[in-house]
Amino acid sequence: MASLQPFNCATPKPKPITPSEIIAEFSHHDPSIARINNGSFGCCPSTIIAAQQNHQLHFLEQPDNFYFNILKPSILKTRQIIKTLINADHVDEISIVDNATTAAAIVLQHTTWSFFSTLFQPGDSAIMLHYAYGAVKKSVQAYITRAGGHVIEVHLPFPLKSNSEIIEEFRKALQMGKANGRKIRLAVIDHITSMPSVIIPVKELVQMCRDEGVGRIFIDAAHAIGNVKIDVKDIGADFYTSNLHKWFFCPPSAAFLYCKMSDELSDLHHPVVSHEYGNGLAMESAWIGTRDYSPQLVMPEVMEFVSRFEGGIEGIMRRNHEKVVEMAEMLVKAWGTELGTPPDMCSSMAMVGLPPCLGIKSDADALKLRTHLRVCFGVEVPIYYRAPVEGEIDPITGYARISHQVYNTVEDYYRFRDAVNKLVKDGFCCSFLTS
Repeated sequence: MASLQPFNCATPKPKPITPSEIIAEFSHHDPSIARINNGSFGCCPSTIIAAQQNHQLHFLEQPDNFYFNILKPSILKTRQIIKTLINADHVDEISIVDNATTAAAIVLQHTTWSFFSTLFQPGDSAIMLHYAYGAVKKSVQAYITRAGGHVIEVHLPFPLKSNSEIIEEFRKALQMGKANGRKIRLAVIDHITSMPSVIIPVKELVQMCRDEGVGRIFIDAAHAIGNVKIDVKDIGADFYTSNLHKWFFCPPSAAFLYCKMSDELSDLHHPVVSHEYGNGLAMESAWIGTRDYSPQLVMPEVMEFVSRFEGGIEGIMRRNHEKVVEMAEMLVKAWGTELGTPPDMCSSMAMVGLPPCLGIKSDADALKLRTHLRVCFGVEVPIYYRAPVEGEIDPITGYARISHQVYNTVEDYYRFRDAVNKLVKDGFCCSFLTS
């Protein structure tokens, strides 16, 4: 009698994705647009959209069953995946929220209560980068300033040449914040700034904050997951947030908030109070009322999607970085300009200097040029205005933030190059645009 062969119950290895399948996954993108702006809203493959729609239908088919039996276990699965991806110690440290702005509100609300309870004193400070995302800067103003706190902005130079420039400016701001015996209660530090886009040496800044007695440290890493490696234990901050819909292929909107295990964790609450209030932030965030939770539930399908690429998400991140640097260097060579940072300070985004003759003299000019490129050339790319420094001759005042994601092709960047070359050849200036 023939011996029985052992049954292989291992999960089959996903089939590697082909170039034509990548095109199909993003065939819903507008084919008339060179979309080199993944950093703003991210992207979502067709298979993940289908998974999202499946969750939506399950809710609509039988909402009670979905609520009582499916929703919380599914969100827990997402939290467990995130825990592993970012090297957290406990799943209880991970909460799923709508976006990084919501996460900031949770942390800032907690800080505000410390002012109202007299644990903090009027005039105690929060420190953040001048480059901080606009919505987060406004949140700091709305929570900290109104509670009687003082806000310190760390002004960084741009273009940047090295991390040492960031570290030195941050050190000076910390010393200024501690002048006259004041205490810095909160540091808000970007992992990757939005505009201009720069990888910030967060580990070094966190350690500096610890050495200087800063109370709590919040890392706003909206662009980080799927873009750079994250190890929250190595970084050492109290709070860390990142959007899942920007660089990790989830539909909008979904994000996580990591809160380092501590006695304070029980005092953190979601700003939208619902039935789970008092059951811990992770549970509060898992139910804030009847709404569409499907973007938060597709992480298993996303992990399957990225596993089809060589090297998984690490391989995607590496290739995106290499490609965006290659395309950025091609553009500055074509235009005779320069990069805003060295390549090692770029993620999957890079700041590319635009020809000075375009006459970008304000934020309004930058926005008008962006609109002109979209409408007249089919190029979607954000433009950053950099105010000239006194004494500069013919300075570069406009930088494009280009992104690279798996759906991009070299033709997207050639279209951008050729559009700018045509504007220069035609003698275009931003002052020609009325709106």
